Amino acid sequence: MGIRRWVRRDLPVQSLSGPGIVSPPQSSTPATVQEQPATDWETLRAQVAACEKCALYASRTQTVFGTGDRNADLLIIGEAPGADEDRLGEPFVGRAGQLLDQMLLATGFRRNQVYIANILKCRPPDNRNPAPDEILACSGYLASQISMLQPKAILAVGGISATSLLETDQSVGRLRGEVHYFGESRIPLVASYHPAYLLRKPAEKAKSWVDLQLLMRVLRGAA
Repeated sequence: MGIRRWVRRDLPVQSLSGPGIVSPPQSSTPATVQEQPATDWETLRAQVAACEKCALYASRTQTVFGTGDRNADLLIIGEAPGADEDRLGEPFVGRAGQLLDQMLLATGFRRNQVYIANILKCRPPDNRNPAPDEILACSGYLASQISMLQPKAILAVGGISATSLLETDQSVGRLRGEVHYFGESRIPLVASYHPAYLLRKPAEKAKSWVDLQLLMRVLRGAA
């Protein structure tokens, strides 16, 4: 993405750098509050709900924190909330969410057995791609979620998710098909296509199934 590397002073133990969240330039919209990193889920949820670190707070209906089992082995990270997610406050609840649920069932998981979050906690207007300053503003929240969850594997769905987490400008098509590692804890990460993309390009579902099989081998300790 051609974005400079960054270092935050208020990140929790699990930093989103080296490798971690991609390094956007500093936002032109300054944070109104310098928060201490949350060390429990409810404090973190409250921080996200009150966040005004970027301009997206002005247009959101509500924040989309994340959902699922807080002791899950598998963390799924998408890109940003859409209209349905903004309305209901939960990630992956539209048609793409229904497809994600089917994909999970095919691997033996139900939705409530994994944890699902997004790179962004607020919906960008008109479902546009997240801007670098917006990714930066949300990065500490996602870092805290990963630090508290400590999953055995991460599934990054969509280009924004994969390139941000792996600090690369390679396409998701190039990143998929192999195991990457996230952060100092070297959490295994598998990149795949976003369910919304698969709805537009059904022929790519076979590739996503290959990615899910790789993910399951990772979780079984066989990859």
